[in-house]
Amino acid sequence: MHLRKRILVTGGAGFLGSHLCARLLAEGNDVLCLDNFFTGTKDNIEQLLDHHHFELMRHDVTFPLYVEVDEIYNLACPASPIHYQHDPVQTTKTSVHGAINMLGLAKRTRAKIMQASTSEVYGDPQVHPQTEDYWGHVNPTGIRSCYDEGKRCAETLFFDYHRQHKLRIKVARIFNTYGPNMHPNDGRVVSNFIMQALQNQPITIYGDGGQTRSFCYVDDLIEAFVRLMNSPDDFTGPVNTGNPNEFTILELAEKVIEITGSSSKIEHRPLPHDDPKQRQPDITLAREKLGWEPATTLDEGLKPTIAYFDELLRNPR
Repeated sequence: MHLRKRILVTGGAGFLGSHLCARLLAEGNDVLCLDNFFTGTKDNIEQLLDHHHFELMRHDVTFPLYVEVDEIYNLACPASPIHYQHDPVQTTKTSVHGAINMLGLAKRTRAKIMQASTSEVYGDPQVHPQTEDYWGHVNPTGIRSCYDEGKRCAETLFFDYHRQHKLRIKVARIFNTYGPNMHPNDGRVVSNFIMQALQNQPITIYGDGGQTRSFCYVDDLIEAFVRLMNSPDDFTGPVNTGNPNEFTILELAEKVIEITGSSSKIEHRPLPHDDPKQRQPDITLAREKLGWEPATTLDEGLKPTIAYFDELLRNPR
């Protein structure tokens, strides 16, 4: 008989959180979805609201939480530059105070806890591709620092709780991920390009478009989360979770134009400050410890993502 786990997902109404909640419910668990709806939306979890093992709670992780749970996935934090730079102090608080509060909850309930960290902990990397033992090249005082340093501090807290309180922790470093339920105005390259292409607007590329990104489809990433949470306790991570296939921004724009059949033209703009030139995960550790690697090609993943945005434009929420 399947032992039903009580699982807390912070940021559960966000892009990644909504997919994770659906996956955990499908596996027969009780899911408590926590969100303050700063960037998350009830539309993302609308189809889960009637499920009798799903519960939604409006709560900000910067305040303590008292619930009984077996596992915690800590995903709460705005993750796109537009959103996390909107209120940088709150972004740092969400990462740092949020980690302290969720770790405190895990300590009290003896729950296993996973931190959704980010490839941004590597900053603008001087090592390529990035392996988990690379300490990063991060500006501590720039406009992206609230996110980069907030997430770095959260990792510090996780490992200190692990060493000091013997907490069972997992740390996933997420690289660029895309898919349905992305915020249409999050300023990220995949959603930007798709929204522009569907409306036949110029596609804006910052710099020459030669900078690279690696794009992981959301279903692949959620599979990595679940495998990481279920891995032996002695494997804490951090572990890179992302797609190692690297594409230039220009290649992505051309693919989106092709799949949407758009008449959009490409426009070049100046490169923003502190924008990483390249970002590519080394996923050797994930392959070895989790038996995981992405299964979805960029073309396969873009189709349902484009269909999602197309529907949003036709029937705005």
